[in-house]
Amino acid sequence: MQDRKLSLVLPAHNEAENIEAVVRRALDVLPRVVRDVEIIVVNDGSRDETGAIIDRLASEHQEVHAVHHPVNRGYGAALTSGFRAATGDSIMFMDSDRQFDIADINALLPYVPYYDIVAGYRIQRRDPFYRRLYGKLFGIVVLILFRVHLRDTDCAFKIYRADLLNTIELTTPGALINTEMLARSKRRGATIVEVGVNHYPRYAGESSGGSPKVVFRAMGETIRLWFRLRQAPAEQFAPLHEVDQDRQALVRPRTVAVAIFSALMATIALVFWRKKS
Repeated sequence: MQDRKLSLVLPAHNEAENIEAVVRRALDVLPRVVRDVEIIVVNDGSRDETGAIIDRLASEHQEVHAVHHPVNRGYGAALTSGFRAATGDSIMFMDSDRQFDIADINALLPYVPYYDIVAGYRIQRRDPFYRRLYGKLFGIVVLILFRVHLRDTDCAFKIYRADLLNTIELTTPGALINTEMLARSKRRGATIVEVGVNHYPRYAGESSGGSPKVVFRAMGETIRLWFRLRQAPAEQFAPLHEVDQDRQALVRPRTVAVAIFSALMATIALVFWRKKS
């Protein structure tokens, strides 16, 4: 058991069929591996019974805290609200759709004392083929634009040092939040280790993460994020450790234009392929 307080943030949008099982599993597993635990569930404007369920769980268990968005503000906004409410030494986040098992934290915890970020990657991603393809394409764009090279940038099973996460200005309301967190952390010289975790098929509910609307919105957010980071004052990126200055730099605008155009063409082709198949 590690002598630390862990804050687990669970963003939830229309997850009435999953959220109770996820929270109860966390309540069973986490007290065995860390000294103190808080579970922050962010109801992001759900239209089902998600809000009522997490309010009941919070009334039954002192470790559970409910945060509510009156309207759906997006995945990134839900995570940001959870991070602001967190009080732990380490902050973990995980999706609420039962595609991860919190027990896999045992694979990450040994690295927590030695790295600023412990990032899970899905050993075998249990998503439809088109979503895996989107993910590969997006990973290439992130590598080119932000110089973030991870096997699985968007894997929602990561642990951050709280004192790092609390000093990062997060501005992305949508699905690009993982990229922003990693890009800002890398520019500050944060140390990262990747650890394989299991990924399971969705038991219940529906995901909109691979819809064309969400994909095109993420591409727009990618361009805006690149501009925001390029224009951000240098003091936002005070190094945590000794940092190679070249590592902090972003790529040139011409490279951005080529990368975005290529990604756009590939995405349009994938969208048309999905509609025909």
